Amino acid sequence: MKLQQHGRYDYSAINTRPNYYWPDGKRLAVYIAVNIEHFSFGEGLGHTPTHLGPPPDVRNFSWRDYGLRVGIWRIFDLLDELGIPASHLMNSTIYDYAPQIPERIRQRGDELLGHGRTNTERQGDYPEDQERELIQEATEAFRQNEGKTPDGWMGPWISESLITPDLLREEGYLFVMDWSCDDQPIWMKTRSGPLLSIPYHIEINDSPAQLTRFQTAEEFTDMTIGHFDEMLRQSKDQPLVFSLALHSFVVGQPYRLAGLRNILTHIVEHPDAEKIWLTRPGEIFDHVSSLPPGTVPGDERS
Repeated sequence: MKLQQHGRYDYSAINTRPNYYWPDGKRLAVYIAVNIEHFSFGEGLGHTPTHLGPPPDVRNFSWRDYGLRVGIWRIFDLLDELGIPASHLMNSTIYDYAPQIPERIRQRGDELLGHGRTNTERQGDYPEDQERELIQEATEAFRQNEGKTPDGWMGPWISESLITPDLLREEGYLFVMDWSCDDQPIWMKTRSGPLLSIPYHIEINDSPAQLTRFQTAEEFTDMTIGHFDEMLRQSKDQPLVFSLALHSFVVGQPYRLAGLRNILTHIVEHPDAEKIWLTRPGEIFDHVSSLPPGTVPGDERS
């Protein structure tokens, strides 16, 4: 039986790959990905901690809005307190609704990545011309406000069509974070050239963990610390990427923020901190691009 294939990458067992190091001999690259999402009122898709209500569903809409009005600012303060860099996956409509948020990101010197226009929609639902328009509109908003376009992209709802990697590469994107298939970066094939896939762990993502699987804040804290500790042990044999995916309306709630404080403190105060590279996806891309040909799976340079 021959199964349908995506054609983006070939199979590669992680224990058969070349060994390499992150900058300064580090073994585990760690990045924090903060999802900053904006939703339309009374229509479209939306995260929810409870049952959906009939439109306009004020209860769930206002809970999401808490993340922009309160949660994200608590997260910024915690990252500042611990001296941790971050990457922000931001809907482009944030520029119109809450421009103070990207201003704080600029002040921190953090990385902004494309995350669609709004999480009210999924780009994988659209035909090619409309999906391209979505990507272009979001990208142009970054260009107008930042003077440059993002290097990386994550689809709203981690949604892709069959041609999303092609469209992203054609619009100038260098890496994508939708494919949670590996603990190392891998090169993907597109019709316009290579696109790097950077690991983004769906298991230690506060939204599916606590809103879909209904894990408690304490359980999320324990599983994330366990995930980090095990990856640090595994990184002795291979350089790995640990990502922590956060949402301002989820972990920005005070009782969950307390757990995040424990997670981040555990990381920065770890006895083996010299093996940890606190970084951002764009810096991971730059380092991977500098490695000798054939080091990273999918690299077709000769």
